[in-house]
Amino acid sequence: MTDAATRAAYDAVAGLYADMFRDHLDGLPVDRALISAFADLVRGRGPVADVGCGPGQVTARLHALGLDASGVDLSPAMIARARADHPHLRFAEGAMKALAFPDASLAGVLAWYSIIHLDPAELPDAFAELHRVLAPGGHLLLAFQSTDGDVPDPFDHKVVRAHRWPIDHIAGVARRTGLAEVARLLRRPTETEHSPAGHLLLRKA
Repeated sequence: MTDAATRAAYDAVAGLYADMFRDHLDGLPVDRALISAFADLVRGRGPVADVGCGPGQVTARLHALGLDASGVDLSPAMIARARADHPHLRFAEGAMKALAFPDASLAGVLAWYSIIHLDPAELPDAFAELHRVLAPGGHLLLAFQSTDGDVPDPFDHKVVRAHRWPIDHIAGVARRTGLAEVARLLRRPTETEHSPAGHLLLRKA
């Protein structure tokens, strides 16, 4: 899926998406715990980025957990909504494969369901960019729709085509990029979800 198609699709639904997912973490205690653990690992070590931040609700959670957090998203409409909802935080347009951060400048990166719109061939470049911006010892936390199968599974996401990723597949791409696995978790879907939720915590050596 091209960046232009993803951008246009999320621009078209930015307001609806922001309202629908404003409180989506309230019923997901495991997900909240993972974000809190990530915050504990990176707090006080430098700035962090929420890459694919959408309307900024997870960026705001990171800020509330004591992090110097900013958000990046492809969609100008999402960034506009994030700035309106969270005027005390920094948000900028940008692509995961070409981030505006200097080399080794971030203590942490959160990519919360934002790798799902990449095609398999794009993953190595995206992970190389995430590795570039992380400082040595920095952490990356990923969340994504997952699958019990062995290969990426394309599906019709409500906004734009996406992939369910086997955790082993994502861990392998990350490892080849120089990111070491710290922890993984596969959470079974809730009543309102259609796929397991994969989570990977990674560290730059």
